[in-house]
Amino acid sequence: MASPDFTLSAGPVTVTARTLAALGKPILYHYDPEFLTAFERTQGKVAQVFRTTNDIVLMQGEAIVGLEGALRSLITPGMHVLNLVQGVFGKGTGYWITDFGAVLHEIEVGYDDAVSPAQVEAYLDLHPEIQMVCLVASETPSGTVTDVAAIGPLCRDRGILSYVDTVSGVLGMPWETDEWGLDLCVAGAQKCLGGPPGVALISVSQRAWDAMYANPAAPRDSYLSLIDWKEKWLGGRRFPYTPSVSDINGLESALDQALEEGVDAVVARHEDAAAVTRAGATAMGLTLWAKSETFASACVTSIRLPDDIDNVRVRDHAREVYGVMLSHGQGAGNLVRLSHMGPTAGGLYSIVGLAALGRTLVDLGMQLDVGAGLEQALAVLSTQRN
Repeated sequence: MASPDFTLSAGPVTVTARTLAALGKPILYHYDPEFLTAFERTQGKVAQVFRTTNDIVLMQGEAIVGLEGALRSLITPGMHVLNLVQGVFGKGTGYWITDFGAVLHEIEVGYDDAVSPAQVEAYLDLHPEIQMVCLVASETPSGTVTDVAAIGPLCRDRGILSYVDTVSGVLGMPWETDEWGLDLCVAGAQKCLGGPPGVALISVSQRAWDAMYANPAAPRDSYLSLIDWKEKWLGGRRFPYTPSVSDINGLESALDQALEEGVDAVVARHEDAAAVTRAGATAMGLTLWAKSETFASACVTSIRLPDDIDNVRVRDHAREVYGVMLSHGQGAGNLVRLSHMGPTAGGLYSIVGLAALGRTLVDLGMQLDVGAGLEQALAVLSTQRN
C-alpha cells in the first residue's frame, strides 16, 4: 500500500525536511563527547519550551514510558489521588492509579466536555486527604483541553502534587510550568513539536523528586526509573541505558526550529490553524465534537459523526480515495479528527484536510456543502495572512 500524500493524523505527525536530515546524521557512540554535549544541550532547549528551571529528563521511548514511570515513582500505597477524566487518556490514568495501590478519587465528565477549575476546587475543599491531582492537559482523542493554568496553582497553593500528561499540550497551548507551579509534566516529541516519537520529555520539580525519594515503591534500577536518571545522568553524566542517538538528533532539530520561530508564535500558529479548520467544518455543515470552543483543542479538530457512519471507515476512506491520513476516535466516541500539529499547523494543510474529510463524508452519504466550507476556511486563512 502506498504512503498517503498528506499525514494529518493526531501523531506521529509529519516532520520537516530539516528534522529528517537530523535523524539521518551519523550515529555516534553515546559517550562520544559530541553526543554528551548534544544531549545536555537538548535538555536545556526542552526546559525553554516547558518554560521551567526544573530538572529535565529525556526518557527513551514513546511518551507513555515517561507517564508510567513518573506515576509509579510518585504513588505510594494508600495515597489519595484525584484524577480528572474528560477523555480516554485520563480514564487510563485512573486504571494505573488503582493498579499502583493508591485510593482513586475521580471527577469525570463527558468526553465532549471539560472538568472545570471550580469543580476541582470544590472537590479539594471537601477532601483534604488528597495528596496528588492527575490531569491530561490536551485529550487528543476527543480534541479537548483542561484549564491547567487555573488548576495547577490550586494544587500548588494547597501543597498538593500535580502530575500532568501534556503529551500533545506543550506548544499546542499556552504553557508555563514554573508560573503555574506544576510538579511533574510529561510531553511527547511527536505532536506539536513535530519531532520523532521515541523520546518522553519530562519536567520534574524538587517537590516531585522529594516525593519519589521518600517512596520505597518508586522504580529503581529499572527502565521506568526517573531516580536512575536523576542519580546516574543528572548527578553523574552516566546514562542508565543506551539512548537513541538518532532520536536525540531529531528532537534537537525540532526544538531548534520551534525556538527560532518563538514559543508564543508556535502556539499562535496552532491556534490559527484550529480557527481555520473549525470555521470550515461548521460552514460545511459539520458539528464540532467539543461542546464549547472554549475548551476545544488547537491540536486537533474533532468532528461529531452520525451514528450510521463509522469513524474508522471515514479514516480509511479518506486515505484510500483521497490520500489523506486522518485519525479516528480512538475510543473517545464516534468522531473523526483532523490534526493541525507541528509542521501541518498553518498554510493550506487545513484546507487539504477539510477537502478530503468533506468529500469522504459526502461519498458515505452525508449532505454537506463542501465548497462553502472550503470558501469559509480560505476566508479565515486570508485574514490571518494579512
